[in-house]
Amino acid sequence: MAKLSVSVVRELIAGGTPKRHGDGDGVWLTIEGKGKASALLRYTSPLTGKPRDFGLGKIEPDLTAKDLQGVRDRAADARRQVRDGKDPIEERKASRPAPAVAAPTFKHAADEFIAANRAGWRNEKHAAQWTSTLTRYAYPVVGEKPVADVGIDDVLAILQPIWSTTPETASRVRGRVEKVLDYANARGWRGPENPARWRGRLQVLLPAPRKVRQVQHHPAEPWRQMPALMKRLMAADGIGARCLCFAILTAARSGEARLATWSEIDLTRKLWTVPGQKMKGGKDHTVPLSDPALAILREMAPLRAYEHGGALVFPGMKVDQPLSDMALTAVLRRLGRSDITPHGMRSSFRDWAGDATEFPRDLAEASLAHSLGAVEAAYRRETAIEKRRPMMESWASFLLQTLAAKEKVARSQKRANGKLNAR
Repeated sequence: MAKLSVSVVRELIAGGTPKRHGDGDGVWLTIEGKGKASALLRYTSPLTGKPRDFGLGKIEPDLTAKDLQGVRDRAADARRQVRDGKDPIEERKASRPAPAVAAPTFKHAADEFIAANRAGWRNEKHAAQWTSTLTRYAYPVVGEKPVADVGIDDVLAILQPIWSTTPETASRVRGRVEKVLDYANARGWRGPENPARWRGRLQVLLPAPRKVRQVQHHPAEPWRQMPALMKRLMAADGIGARCLCFAILTAARSGEARLATWSEIDLTRKLWTVPGQKMKGGKDHTVPLSDPALAILREMAPLRAYEHGGALVFPGMKVDQPLSDMALTAVLRRLGRSDITPHGMRSSFRDWAGDATEFPRDLAEASLAHSLGAVEAAYRRETAIEKRRPMMESWASFLLQTLAAKEKVARSQKRANGKLNAR
């Protein structure tokens, strides 16, 4: 096919008649309209065996011989690629730089991190805490700032107002900001430097958390006064009161008791196994059940037959809904005891075990599901369940001593009255 001359190409473009004109070696001039033209190479892809059109660029109406030769040179390069077993179109795509990705905001990165990790967290409450703390403390400072631009001054602006006043919260916020920035680095949105990292970064700018942390214990009832309190709780009406009594007898956290299900209870073996996803430490925890604890379970058992009962041992007012997290606190408030908390009863148990009994320390810690050293952990795993049973029975006997004494007197009086009536 004869090569097109510069003058012929100019005339064709000026004429504007839509048509394709051959230039030889698979090169074609396409007239798209008056003053508009482009060139392409027609070839067979060595990858698919199908014909394809490889664009060689626009042809200007005032093109020169150099411009026309440039088109032919590009076509020659493409043909060489075909001979080498490459597809020119695919090669062009691969050589193009990746489009620049605009760095998202810190809030966008945090939302993605939470969504990506939600399934691995123990429960929805954990995800809610992430969102709540970042919304309250981080987003007002860096929420709408590109995550790539978050620096040390931004992190300090988030942390300094709360570092000394609420150090526990501040420490959590710092860790969460650090994880979001690490996530942004993994996504390619920022460099590896993390201004929220403690070691080598914030540790030289802020006092250590342990030096500013003020440990706040949950208000607890002195252990010597627990029998009197237990007497009032046992006499109180309502599922909340029963649940609180059960939590005290088992030294459980209130959430573990409120969310207890019948599938966790083995009445035959007198065991309650709390699954790891409900435990603060993330591990299964088995509780030996004392006779008074079993009595409460038997008292609750008839509710399983009712619509609002079902799987939960201590059901709330709505179907399949547990008691609220304030239900047990409300029980204490109704008794005029707003000065103590349900969680503080665990401290009462620990003080009783340490001050009034000879039970080993590790047994008391195991009963509270506290983390232990390697040797103690092995001991707990292998032998502690049955060794803890006498301790939990002793705890129950101590708690109910006043009530038990009263019942003993009542039984004696009943027997005496029976004898009098028999006469």
